[in-house]
Amino acid sequence: MSRDYANRKPTKRAPRAKKKQAPTSRLPILLLLIVLMAIGGFGYFLWNIKDSAETAKPAPTPAKVKPKKKDELPPKPDDKWIYQDLLENKEVKVDVPKHQPKANLSYQMQCGSFRSKAQAETMKANIAFQGLTAEIRKIEGKKWTWYRVQLGPYERKRLAERDRHKLQAISINTCIIVSKKSK
Repeated sequence: MSRDYANRKPTKRAPRAKKKQAPTSRLPILLLLIVLMAIGGFGYFLWNIKDSAETAKPAPTPAKVKPKKKDELPPKPDDKWIYQDLLENKEVKVDVPKHQPKANLSYQMQCGSFRSKAQAETMKANIAFQGLTAEIRKIEGKKWTWYRVQLGPYERKRLAERDRHKLQAISINTCIIVSKKSK
């Protein structure tokens, strides 16, 4: 059985119940009473202070004060200070000693220590891309061999720190080794 919904006559539905509207609220009497009391209190306050402005004494005006013009500046105050004159022609001498190393120290920077020479060569190449020259030093023990990648020697720690910051920028952590200079 097939049904023809297109030509079907509409059926009547039951009327919907109307929604009840909320009752309109009246202005609360208590709120109105508080507002009126606040307005009345403010008016009473203004009424009390209106006479106080008339009874206040005007500020005394000095007899020597001249009326100022709009563009006139006040007179320049007298200088009380003498240090300006003293410092103006003062010469300061500063002794700057030449930089001398304290204990003939030398600084080296170790960038890595590897078991294989290939890893050390890779680290040396990465350092060379930063414009620095590194050395690979072979350290031999009885049962092991290590390859250290080192920079230096540096005369001052500041120079070693400058290169250290360059290497930290490419994620190479280093340590600075302090040793006495060999004469």
